[in-house]
This record gives sequence, C-alpha cells and structure tokens, in this order.
Amino acid sequence: MIPFERIELNPQVCNGKPVIRGTRIPVAVILEHIAGGEPWEKIMGNYPELTHEDIQAALLYARASLENADLKALNA
Repeated sequence: MIPFERIELNPQVCNGKPVIRGTRIPVAVILEHIAGGEPWEKIMGNYPELTHEDIQAALLYARASLENADLKALNA
C-alpha cells in the first residue's frame, strides 16, 4: 500500500504544493535533501516532525507523480 494519506494537497498550504500532512514541509524539499545526499536521519533531525514513513511517502509520491506525468523524451 502506498501511504498517500501522509501527503496533503491543500490550496491554502504552501500554494497547494504537496506537503507532509500536518506540516508545511513540501515533498520537494525532502527530495532536494535526499538528492543532496543527506541521510534520512539528518533530514529528520532538521525537521523533527518528520518520520521515516513521511520520507518514504514523499519518495513514493514523487515516483507515482512521474509515472502519471505526460512527458516526452527529448532527442539527443
């Protein structure tokens, strides 16, 4: 089961960007930290309200978003 109940889309919170439910932490911020090589423990230390499950939900949400995106590959 994909835990999308941890992700909130609310036009009154962070301009409707996906955030971790009950916080104002955008999914994109979590992804930036992970892409920058930060360990999950450090991310959770910087954002004490986050849990391991929240970070996992952010990754799964991003994956699902990409799978549903209508993108065209650019010719190299």
